[in-house]
Amino acid sequence: MKKFLKMMMSLSLAFALAACGSSTPATSGDSGSTAAQPAADSGKTVKIGVLVADVSGEEALGFRSYFENYIANNYNAEFTYTEQLTDAAGEKAAIEKFAAQGYDAIISMSDSDRATQLQTSIDNGLYYAVASGMLADEQFEQYKSNEYFVGQVGPSMDAEYEAGYEMGKYFADKGVKKVALYGAFIPNPMHVYRAAGVLAGIGATYGGTSEKDAVVGQIFGDQGIDIKKVEAGDVELVGYFQGFGDTTFDELFACIGAQPEAFLSVGMATTFFTQNLNDAGIEFSDIDSFTEANGEAMKNGKLVYLAGKYSSSIGPVFAAIMNAVNGTPVRDADGNAISLSQDYLVATDAASFEKYATADKGDTPIFSKDVLDTMIGAVSYDDFAAAVAANRG
Repeated sequence: MKKFLKMMMSLSLAFALAACGSSTPATSGDSGSTAAQPAADSGKTVKIGVLVADVSGEEALGFRSYFENYIANNYNAEFTYTEQLTDAAGEKAAIEKFAAQGYDAIISMSDSDRATQLQTSIDNGLYYAVASGMLADEQFEQYKSNEYFVGQVGPSMDAEYEAGYEMGKYFADKGVKKVALYGAFIPNPMHVYRAAGVLAGIGATYGGTSEKDAVVGQIFGDQGIDIKKVEAGDVELVGYFQGFGDTTFDELFACIGAQPEAFLSVGMATTFFTQNLNDAGIEFSDIDSFTEANGEAMKNGKLVYLAGKYSSSIGPVFAAIMNAVNGTPVRDADGNAISLSQDYLVATDAASFEKYATADKGDTPIFSKDVLDTMIGAVSYDDFAAAVAANRG
């Protein structure tokens, strides 16, 4: 009955606007929101709350620009970003606030506790999707058939591990003998899997094993990498640290003092340490995104390897949200939510970097309106998945 009354109210509003011969774009007084602009599509403005743990990184800024400066100018959609979220309580409170303000959906790019996020969204009748990441397998299995769980599009944990492995192997293949490693924000699962991959890529074992699940399990248990448990192959790990706080730059300079030939990062080094590593003359790598600052670091600095996501890679999650809100959800043959992995693109020089960065700029993103229009509406799961696979830069 609630859904029926909501539908009748929407129809009444539509007829009233048609009779007046005009419509008024939605606006918002929230400084963290971007109100929808006049767009080619019609219908109500879809209000989407975006949960974020990173508000300053290159990747996060690229994602936000795509939503606010491209999507909101081409569709009837309004995005409101949270402040930096650091724990499950903050995530839950943000969702409840969005629900109280009449929002339609949540896109999560924060992962302190996605199971609680999802359950809170369900309890409040909000559609929920994960962008640029994935739920743990057991969480997806628990919620995949729930009508409010739209799905997830982003690198799987296997893709994260592979990204780390290829980065470590790149330096091992170059003949580098000593490296330092930045573990970013372990125990964040994506950083755990990337770090485990790096260790395998440089030929090291951890706690006496090189088996992926065993190494991942130990890193989770240790809440980081215990360098004493790393047994080197041809490449020695001479320094390690993680997180960001009062002692971070002391730890960075200690790693630099160990004279590594390369500094490997599983995330955020390009945000925090680019200038320091350039000044020290140490080649470095990161898993981040194809932003202007990273391009400068690769062209004129010491960034030599970047596994990146392009900023519009989050476009499919927006399309899936629009479909769910508008009553045409994309589900597989068993009625389950979307779950599609995206791989990383790798640049090892300015030319390859520019190739990917140019393909996804400003008004001509890879997931452009022309592409998204083919994914919004009564779209089959297979066609939706094919569009995601076909548009990867």
